[in-house]
Amino acid sequence: MNTAARSLCALALLLAASHFVTGRELAPAAAEAWSGAELALLKSLHIGALAAQAPDPSNAYEGSPAAAALGKKIFFDPRFSANGRVSCASCHDPGRQFQDGRPLGVGIATGLRRTMPIAAGSASPWQFWDGRKDSVWSQALGPLEDAREHSGNRVAYARLLSRHYRQEYEAVFHALPDAAALADNASPLGTPAEKAAWARLTETQRSEVSRAFANMGKAIAAYEKTLQHGPSRLDGYIAATLAQPGGGEGMLAASEKRGLRLFIGKAQCITCHAGPLLTDQHFHNTGVPPRDRSNPDRGRAAAIETVMKDEFNCLGPYSDARRRDCAELEFIAADDPHMLGAFKTPSLRNAALRPPYMHAGQIATLEDVIRHSARAPSAAVGHNERRPMPLSEQEVADLAAFLGTLNGEIRELK
Repeated sequence: MNTAARSLCALALLLAASHFVTGRELAPAAAEAWSGAELALLKSLHIGALAAQAPDPSNAYEGSPAAAALGKKIFFDPRFSANGRVSCASCHDPGRQFQDGRPLGVGIATGLRRTMPIAAGSASPWQFWDGRKDSVWSQALGPLEDAREHSGNRVAYARLLSRHYRQEYEAVFHALPDAAALADNASPLGTPAEKAAWARLTETQRSEVSRAFANMGKAIAAYEKTLQHGPSRLDGYIAATLAQPGGGEGMLAASEKRGLRLFIGKAQCITCHAGPLLTDQHFHNTGVPPRDRSNPDRGRAAAIETVMKDEFNCLGPYSDARRRDCAELEFIAADDPHMLGAFKTPSLRNAALRPPYMHAGQIATLEDVIRHSARAPSAAVGHNERRPMPLSEQEVADLAAFLGTLNGEIRELK
């Protein structure tokens, strides 16, 4: 956690502590008043506080409009799947905040976890619920070869690029390999037949196909970087409140304002759901019950080795980064016991629009998510880092109402 995040957490905890000292809610006459410390927290949540997303040094093409245009076409093209019916947009549906509304993602088959939304994804150094990928372009490649998702293979993808996108691809990247000279289906991660076909390719052929595959991911990432959150009602309220005392009067309902006070105070939600995206981009064990109690998901702890060995990581042969650009990977905490059963903190923007919740859709409603967090039950694996936080049903309802103020348009920037 960086210095700014630690300071924000300390401020939030101080405000929460002050609630317990007073032992009472604010009087109705003072309900619109915010202290200087509270205003600082509100400002930190405003979408305007979101820093410009730094370029990804491992993807030299993410700022290219031509790469983004190609990536958008691939993103919506179902031919990039084993059955010709699954595209990236099948799970990342623009009409559903670029997710699918299902407890578990469904591609060729049913997946193991919930589909994550992708807007502003490049703001995080780690991708997926467990952080098993360290860039957006590398993340885009995972589903393409996953048997439950697209279930495709690298040579087939190179053929598709050659048949349908050669001119656009070669205008951005290098020349495509001669896929016609290769086996129809070959991949290091595919079926036994595909693995055998891959082994028969020369080292140069494998490298050329993998480079084309990596460039697909870089093009998709260039498109995904154009997807950003627009302002929500909360942003409007914060802007008006910061402009002048009482400037936001009437912009939020009473329940929503009470929920906001709880969020930055007593309930301590802002400790993890901090900043303009309302996430610390880190991993936490909050005792979420596993879908399969006989085989609980180990979360981040199981993903660290995966990302370290990934040929498409920041240090890999297809990255455009220098070694010194890959500090997150170089200094990863490989033996942190707190990562057992830990999952990534999701952004709360548009959360009210995308039930069910948690990493495998285990909880149906926002109210039940809040109740779960307040109870802080023992974790099935690892240790729940939260402590019980008694909340009344009115407070649960107020927090859920506040979360509804975070809904906003997802914009495609040009």
